[in-house]
Amino acid sequence: ILGFSTPPGRLSMMAFILNALTCALGLLYFIRRGKQCLDFTVTVHFFHLLGCWLYNSRFPSTLTWWLVHIVCTALMAAIGEYLCMRIELREIPLNSAPKSNV
Repeated sequence: ILGFSTPPGRLSMMAFILNALTCALGLLYFIRRGKQCLDFTVTVHFFHLLGCWLYNSRFPSTLTWWLVHIVCTALMAAIGEYLCMRIELREIPLNSAPKSNV
């Protein structure tokens, strides 16, 4: 069903790309570490590969399936790492201690 020439194929690919973007936000809220984003992204896509393999009873062999998932993996990892690094590099407030009345 994934293909560039048919409207359902293009719609499916756009759904995969939007899913990668929303999962990048999930990495920001659940992982919160830039160094771990690639690991979790590859793990999620590996489990998706296993699920597709079991569901279809055959290994995915179409070029468009692999291209879409490689692009989605790269998008999810890069955007997730960028968002996590922005949070990690915030300045730490130094004057957050309670003030004492002297």
